[in-house]
Amino acid sequence: MLESSGEGNQLKRSLSSTSLIALGIGAIIGAGLFSLTGIAAAEHAGPAVTISFILAAVGCGFAGLCYAEFASMIPIAGSAYTYSYATMGEFVAWIIGWDLVLEYALGAATVSVSWSRYLLEFLSSFGIHLPAQLVCSPYEVVKLSDGTIIDNGIVNLPAILIIWVLSLLLIRGTQGSAFLNNILVCVKVAVVLIFIALGWSHIDPQNYVPYIPANTGNYENFGWSGIATGAAVVFFAFIGFDAVSTAAQEAKNPQKGMPIGILGSLVICTLLYVLFAHVMTGLVKYTEFANDAKPAATAFAKTGYDTLQTGLIIAILAGYTSVMLVMLLGQSRVFYSMSRDGLLPKFFSAVHPKFSTPWKTNLFFMIFVSLFSGLVPVSDLGHMVSIGTLFAFCLVCVGVWMLRVKRPDLKRSFRTPLVPFVPIMGIVVCLYLMYSLPVESWYRLAIWLALGLAVYFGYGKKNSKLSNEG
Repeated sequence: MLESSGEGNQLKRSLSSTSLIALGIGAIIGAGLFSLTGIAAAEHAGPAVTISFILAAVGCGFAGLCYAEFASMIPIAGSAYTYSYATMGEFVAWIIGWDLVLEYALGAATVSVSWSRYLLEFLSSFGIHLPAQLVCSPYEVVKLSDGTIIDNGIVNLPAILIIWVLSLLLIRGTQGSAFLNNILVCVKVAVVLIFIALGWSHIDPQNYVPYIPANTGNYENFGWSGIATGAAVVFFAFIGFDAVSTAAQEAKNPQKGMPIGILGSLVICTLLYVLFAHVMTGLVKYTEFANDAKPAATAFAKTGYDTLQTGLIIAILAGYTSVMLVMLLGQSRVFYSMSRDGLLPKFFSAVHPKFSTPWKTNLFFMIFVSLFSGLVPVSDLGHMVSIGTLFAFCLVCVGVWMLRVKRPDLKRSFRTPLVPFVPIMGIVVCLYLMYSLPVESWYRLAIWLALGLAVYFGYGKKNSKLSNEG
């Protein structure tokens, strides 16, 4: 399959190193920065969440270089599932494909909950208050920047509705144009820069004391171990950097452009993230971000720029919407590919006769994702997304190392430098971040993978194309 996949590449090599960096920045800056930063600061790292961002970026850098080699070997658009299916076989591909549900589907759910929080903040600025029972799950408390507390919820209805709307749009084949995507990238970067520039002069140095709060006796709560846990939590903010690696076949000079695109976008975004987190924890004491999924609005309210705060929230809502659309699109395409390979029922690869989209898959995930959006707290969702993504990154690093040993002859437009050092470091850092997540995250990952193995051996292995060809 690898040999055949390398033939007939019709993708035009038109992306320069600068274009790849811009692509990475657009894909990286998203929901994690505006939602999970406050939670990581309040519960794990304190003001030292800035160090957490640096640690998370290091893990992304190692994994990103491995992603780039995979992408350069397979001249078709695809995710880690596509790469692993072509290089490591059906079983590993199944594990990664199943694991990607935690990244894409639950990633969309995480963003939708934060989207709902910012929507409430926006409406409250106009004196509009929705019923408390319909704006948060029964397991969380919502705190608005004006001090209003919303609890005793039943379901997060706004989060559910935005997932439904976007899923129905995907069924109709709606795709964001390059022009629109470029605008949203500029808007997201502008929001970060405006927040940093206007917030800097309102920083209260006392909010940084202590910069690294003493550990409470629990590994996850503050101290240096808390910084590691914070890195695992804010890791969600870097999801999307692998979009650079998927463009390997369109890079003018992949050997040079891929590392520049991946590392360049990571360095720029990490710098923006560190400055953003520094300002945010300087405007408001980190303890005030507990149970707050829209910390940017809470912090920016301290500046007194009320009019700009409304504009900031609108920009964040627009950016969130595009992120959810991409995540839902990516999830449907992964299951579509798995179904085409026989690993899932044909239901998931059914194409709409008019819109030519995998509409049944879209409907399935509309229901699946909305259940999590409406009922699960954002912090729990973020942990599940992070551990699922970190696990997938580990497998990608293992795959690159393994193929260098078993198939050194394969054509690679981009070669990961310093193998096996880079893959090993990617595995070590990702496993360390996984270890730093709450133990409940491991239980959920184990349950999810066990369920996936049951589906694979109960259906996928018997019905896969490879088994039928054999």
